[in-house]
Formats: sequence, structure tokens, C-alpha cells
Amino acid sequence: MLSFLLAIFVGSFLLFLPISTASGKSVSYMDALFTATTSICVTGLVTLPTVATWSVFGQIVILFMIQIGGLGIMTIMTLILLSMHRKLKLKGRILMQDAFNLNSFSGITTFLKKVILGTFIVEGMGALLYMTVFVPQFGAKGIWISVFNSISAFCNAGIDIMSENSLCDYALNPMVNTVTSLLVILGGMGYIVWWDIIRVTKNFRSQKFKCFSHLTLHSKVALTVTAILLITGTILFMIFEYNNPLTIKELSFFDKLQVSFFQSVTTRTAGFASVPQQNLTNASSLVSLLLMFIGGSPVGTAGGVKTVTISVVLFAALAALRNQENLSLFHRRISKQAISKAVAVIVVAFMIMFISTLLLSAVTDASILDIVYETVSATATVGLTRDLTPSLNFWGKLIIIVTMYLGRVGPISLLVAFNVKKENKNIIKDPIEDISIG
Repeated sequence: MLSFLLAIFVGSFLLFLPISTASGKSVSYMDALFTATTSICVTGLVTLPTVATWSVFGQIVILFMIQIGGLGIMTIMTLILLSMHRKLKLKGRILMQDAFNLNSFSGITTFLKKVILGTFIVEGMGALLYMTVFVPQFGAKGIWISVFNSISAFCNAGIDIMSENSLCDYALNPMVNTVTSLLVILGGMGYIVWWDIIRVTKNFRSQKFKCFSHLTLHSKVALTVTAILLITGTILFMIFEYNNPLTIKELSFFDKLQVSFFQSVTTRTAGFASVPQQNLTNASSLVSLLLMFIGGSPVGTAGGVKTVTISVVLFAALAALRNQENLSLFHRRISKQAISKAVAVIVVAFMIMFISTLLLSAVTDASILDIVYETVSATATVGLTRDLTPSLNFWGKLIIIVTMYLGRVGPISLLVAFNVKKENKNIIKDPIEDISIG
């Protein structure tokens, strides 16, 4: 938590310098702090248009913060140590194990190197594909735009330097839509799933085409839920927006499908918008809120409560309704500790959203839908807004800054940071007594 906080303040100081702005005049410190927070927290909500406000130096600072936020502070610090040929000590291994939710200390350094290498390879390929569109349009500047957009998309940041309306100008461009969607999905899928798929693929022949059955439980759940959410989201957006003249009514069927799929992808904490979010129907906005709250998968660049978390809680609830003592997914039993952890994550995330919504409602007169959209987007580090962010006052900006920070460090980090263990001097446990539930 402190490392993210320190990175935010360092970034805000750099962005506050006159050299960081296109005009050569410093922006207000609150806007610099807001931009630094949304970059480090890979959220994407901005109070000032990125393309018009920041100079090349400012954009480099923002991109560097996005990369740090996407990979994580601990990953970057460990990378620096490894580049200096320093060994990772036990304390560092413990921190990295917690950061990546690994089960053991063994192979942490190798895993970290694979994460960094894989990240740079995917971002590099994304930049090359973007160049086929942006270089012909912007010339040499298109190279920088492609690199920036690739890193921002992979890290699920949703910040771009092409226009002030995000990707609305490219809503019908198949290349931009496809590359952005792939980068967002790969970043949000999680590194553990990457290596698991590669492991299974290497043994493809020996496994007699039953690749899915040889994946770990984590990968099965993450991939299954991701596919269900992407497909369901696309169908629902297509249905609810089909006759909406402000979004996709006048488009061909293919373009309607393309825009609907992108909306389903970007709500998974990416933050790019191919249609103005304030033009969505109320039904589509509610679907977006649900998808934003769930987010991506653990140990990736996405935010939200995560796909695996929501799956565990939902199936635990079903098991309770069926009066089943144990919860099983894909013929594997889930531990009570994992269920309790999942419940804690969702409860804390909901509390952050509720308190943020309550406070923001007290300092702004915007509609409740716009406010909830803003706070859910900030908590889940999505970056989508119904055009409320630019009009926030001082207190509104401060509330969203804190919300983005709490959403990025995550409920588990908050619980661990403020958990003070008291020594139990006796082994006597409190007696059990039944209470009425529901």
C-alpha cells in the first residue's frame, strides 16, 4: 500500500512540473494528483484530456506509471534488483509470493522473469499491429501512439493519446477493435493462466485433445467465467442497444456485433470507450456495472473482485441452498478458507463502492446512475465514465482518487494491512451457538 502511495506522489510531482504540459504551464496539483493516481492504479478516469493537456514528457511519465501499475510495484523493484545481478532474499520472495498469489517460494524468480518477458512480447506485438492503422494516419507519431496504446490496453488502463473521445472514432475499425480486445483479455486473464495454457499446449499430443481437462482448477474457472461473461455481455448489449439511435441503431449487423463485443470487453476493467457511455440505455448501463464490478481474473492487470472470486461465492451460495456441506468446482473441492476470502473480497469492495457513492452524492448534483457508474468504475479500476469525471469539483476528485487507490491495492491488502493479531494466551475457544440466517 505504501509503495503505491509513494509512486502516486512521485508521479504527481513530475506531472505538476511545467515541462509535463503541452502549454508549458503547470496544471493544478489536484489534477496532477488525479492523473498520477489513475495511471498508477491503471484506471483511466481523467479530469483533463490526455492528448491535449500533456507534453511528450508528461505522456512518458504517464506511460511509465501505467506500466508500473500494471505489473505492480514489487515486480518492478524486483526487476531492478535482478538487472543489478542481486539475488532475491527471503523477504522479497515472501512479498512476491503474496503479490502473485503463489503457493510456494520455489520458482518465483523464474516466474517473475517469464511475467516480464511475456508482458513485453505481448505489448510489442500489440504495438506492431496498431502501427498498421496509426502510422498511415499519424505518420511517425503513430509509432509512439501505437506503443502507448498497446501498453495502456494490456495493463487495462484505458488511457489513450489519440483523441478526447477515447476510441469512439475507431468504433468500426476491425483492426483497432481486435487488437485492443486481445490485449485487454490477455492482460486480464492472468499470468497463471498463460503459463498453464502453454504447459498444456506443449503436451498437446500426449493428452489426446483433452487439453481443458488437464488445466488447473484456477485456469478452468478463469477461462470458463471469462468466456461466459464476454458472450453474455455481447448478447445483452446487442439486445439492449439494437434500436438505440444514440449508439448502434444505424449500424450494419456486423458493426453492431463488433461494438457490442467491444463494450463487453472494455467493461472488464479496460476503460476504452467506442461509444459514449452516457448514451447507453439504462439496461446496458446496469449490465456494464455488473461486468465492471466482476472485472478480470486474479494475478493479471485487471481490477474488479475477479472472476474466480465471484464464481466461488455464487457456487458457495448454491451449495448452501442445497444444504451441501462442501463446495466443488470441476470435481475439485474448494477450501473453507478460499470461500471466506472470496466473501471478504466482495464485501470490502462493496463497502468501498457504497461509501464512495454516498460521499460523491453529497458533493455533486449528478444523477445517481452517473454517480454509481463513476464509483464502480473507480473501485474496479475500469475507467469508464458517463462524462462525470471532467466536471468533478475538488471534493469529488478527492473522493475518486481515494476510491481508485483503495480499488487498486485491493480488499485483501486492506484487510492484511489493518489486521492486528493479538496473542491468544489460552486455547479455550468460544462456544458455538446457532443464529437465524435469512
